Amino acid sequence: MRLPAVSRYAVRRKLVGALLLAVPVLLAGCGGDSTPSGAAPSGSATATGGTEERAQLAGLVALGRDSSLTAFYTLSAPGQPDRTVGVTRAVDGSWRIDIPGGALGGDADVSVAQNSTGLYQCALPSATNYLDPACVRVGDPGAALASGFDPRIQHAFTDWQEVLTDRQAPISVSTTPLLPGVRGSCFSVESTSASLNPALDVGIYCYEAAGTLTGAKLGFGSLVLAGPPTAAPPTVTLPAPVVDREPLNVAAPAPATEPTTTPTSRSVG
Repeated sequence: MRLPAVSRYAVRRKLVGALLLAVPVLLAGCGGDSTPSGAAPSGSATATGGTEERAQLAGLVALGRDSSLTAFYTLSAPGQPDRTVGVTRAVDGSWRIDIPGGALGGDADVSVAQNSTGLYQCALPSATNYLDPACVRVGDPGAALASGFDPRIQHAFTDWQEVLTDRQAPISVSTTPLLPGVRGSCFSVESTSASLNPALDVGIYCYEAAGTLTGAKLGFGSLVLAGPPTAAPPTVTLPAPVVDREPLNVAAPAPATEPTTTPTSRSVG
């Protein structure tokens, strides 16, 4: 029996409507997610670039940490004239950092050195402030200077290198433009920890391909390599004899105060 024309038209409308409803479902099931299996979706926080930059920085620092050299850096800090910092990393692993203006509020020159017998802070005479040259043993090798005696600059060449090569350290790394007068590659290093005592100064660290620090912009100021490094000695030599006394404070001494006198009363008779 043939269906009436009106009935056949109604059946066709129902079939077309059902197909239209089914197409989006089929598309969603087959091609709605174009991300390959196991791949991170676009915009996910994989931080691939940061990981590569951190690995690049760690590789450069590792090269320099294992090499010996003698080098000089120009130190610029707000409110102070430029100074020349001497860095010696000897063949036997001992090191010495000479820091003009590193103590007594910038009035005294000091050297921080480490060899197999200990960590030392040494007072150095200068043209503006003569001090008896003397070294004070402040701890065993690998010890830390107390904050009041710590000029901090030596860390950029010693223990902060350990942090920059530690893939588990709470830092993030990104590339940044070269600092003025610096060659190589520069990296911005930020802390990812809320610690009040971060493992290193955040800022900018710059290295050349051989792993030599060519510049830095950190909390204490800016460092720029002043010339090509030269060969290092077999071991560092302390610049003065070792004495038993307190190391020099970083801060300037408190100004002397005039003694106050209490006026005496005299009776008039």
